[in-house]
Amino acid sequence: MLNIGCHLSISKGFHKAALDAVSIGGNTFQFFTRNPRGGKAKDLDLEDISKLKQIMEEYNFAPLFAHGAYTMNLASDKSHTREFAKMILKDDLERLKVIPNAYYIFHPGSHVGQGSKKGIELIVEALNESIAEDNDTIILLEGMSGKGTEIGRNMEELKTIIDGVKYNKNLGICIDTCHLYSSGYDIVNDLDGVLKRIDNTVGLDRLKAIHLNDSKVEFASNKDRHEVIGQGTIGLESIVKLINHPVLRELPFNLETPNELEGYKEEIALLRRNYK
Repeated sequence: MLNIGCHLSISKGFHKAALDAVSIGGNTFQFFTRNPRGGKAKDLDLEDISKLKQIMEEYNFAPLFAHGAYTMNLASDKSHTREFAKMILKDDLERLKVIPNAYYIFHPGSHVGQGSKKGIELIVEALNESIAEDNDTIILLEGMSGKGTEIGRNMEELKTIIDGVKYNKNLGICIDTCHLYSSGYDIVNDLDGVLKRIDNTVGLDRLKAIHLNDSKVEFASNKDRHEVIGQGTIGLESIVKLINHPVLRELPFNLETPNELEGYKEEIALLRRNYK
C-alpha cells in the first residue's frame, strides 16, 4: 500500500486535517508543530486528538510528519537563538508524547558563517541536551539542498550529527526528493547508486520518511524550489521508480508541492495509479 499524504493545516484541529487527508486519498499528513515563522504553539485539545486517533485507526494511517518551525536554528552563532531553538525542540518532543504515531522532522540548522564543523558541533550539543535516554519519538534530520550555509547538505554531515548524539537509537533522516536532487544526488539517472551512498554513510535503517516533490531547478543547483509532481526536472518517470523501489515503497511519503487541496488530490491519485 502506498502511504502518502501532503502538508495540511491543523488550525481547525488534527481530526479536521485527518479528514482532509482521507478526502484526497491520503493516509498520512504533515503538519507544523507551531507557527513555522514563530515560536508559539497552540494548547493541545485532548478531545481533538482522541478523534484524530480514531480516524487514523479507521483508515489505517501511516505515521504523521510533525515538522519543526523554520525559526529553529540549533547551529546559530547567537546563544539566544540557540536557546530559543532548544526550547522549541524540547517542547515539541514533550507535546508529541500526546499525539499518536508522529515522526518529528526538522531542518538541522545553518552555521551562518561559522563553518559546517562548528555548526554540527552546536547541533550535536543541543540534541544531547534535548534527547533523553527514554525518548520514544522518532526524530528525523531533514536532508537539505545545500543553499547558503545550510547544514545537512550531504549524508556525511547528517551521519556526523547522528554519531555525535549519545541517545541516537530513534534518530534518523527524512529525505526530500527536491533537496536530494538539488544537492547532487542523481535520483533520476542513478537511484540505486544514491541509495547505496545513503546506506554506506547514514545507513538505510535510519531512513524513515520522504518528502516527495518535483524540482523547479536543475540537478546539483543547491537551490530549494519545489514543483508539482511530473512538472519539474525530476519528472514523473523517476518519481514513479522511486515510490516503487523495494527499499522505499513501504515508507511514508508526504507531498510539499506548490498546490491546494484539489491539486494534492490529483497528485495522490496519479501516484496511486502508478504504484505497483
